[in-house]
Amino acid sequence: MPHPAFDPLIHEPTRLQLCGLLARVEESDFATLREELAVADSVLSKHLSALKAAGYVTVERRFGAGHGRGYAVLTDAGRHAFCGHIAELQRLARVASPRGRRDRVRSVP
Repeated sequence: MPHPAFDPLIHEPTRLQLCGLLARVEESDFATLREELAVADSVLSKHLSALKAAGYVTVERRFGAGHGRGYAVLTDAGRHAFCGHIAELQRLARVASPRGRRDRVRSVP
């Protein structure tokens, strides 16, 4: 399991959702991602480019039936960063929970 580590690149809401979508599949086509995220092509492209620059995703274009189709894959580094980010969010949620706070509060005599 990855060490909990906050990743500001992944934390951006659209990229967080994008990594979540890619984490559960081997690959996803551009159109499916765009529809799932309900964003414009340019927005999806911008976020994929940011993740690609960090080495978190690869993007491949395949051609067939007269047109190209883009596919995105979460790399091993991207999966590790995403899982570490989720682990850190879970850790923060436990600390912020009423039970987590109660366990850490000491009575003053």
